[in-house]
Amino acid sequence: MLQRGELSFEVTGEVRNACLCLHLQQAARAVARRFDGVLRPFGLTSGQFSLLMSLNRPEPPTIGSVSALLAMDRTTLTANLKPLARRGLAAIVVDEADKRSRRLVLTPAGRDLLGTAVPAWREMQVAIEETMGAPGADRLRADLRALG
Repeated sequence: MLQRGELSFEVTGEVRNACLCLHLQQAARAVARRFDGVLRPFGLTSGQFSLLMSLNRPEPPTIGSVSALLAMDRTTLTANLKPLARRGLAAIVVDEADKRSRRLVLTPAGRDLLGTAVPAWREMQVAIEETMGAPGADRLRADLRALG
């Protein structure tokens, strides 16, 4: 048992080898870099692609619902949305039913950009899934959902 303030190099190795958070962060960064590479020609990052895609709904979603879907706090979501709004890809509008609430709208320009980017996203998605094998990719998705 470690005493307060005591930290051995063995503990560092234990964390490096066993820490689920560390391994998930490493994998997330590696996958994001691959998607960032294929989305760069469209002027998007993988995070921006996901954010814009989350707005593609029959009715404009609330900030809260998008925040929950992306597991992102509202402040971070709003900050990430601003550059997309400046580019005319998304907009924040007043909710007609509740003037205190805001809804997020995917603009026609945003929809068009996503439409042109999806084939590149799909190609990368298939490449990653082929690397893992279909059962492995399905299992990973299920395991990640269980953690969420």
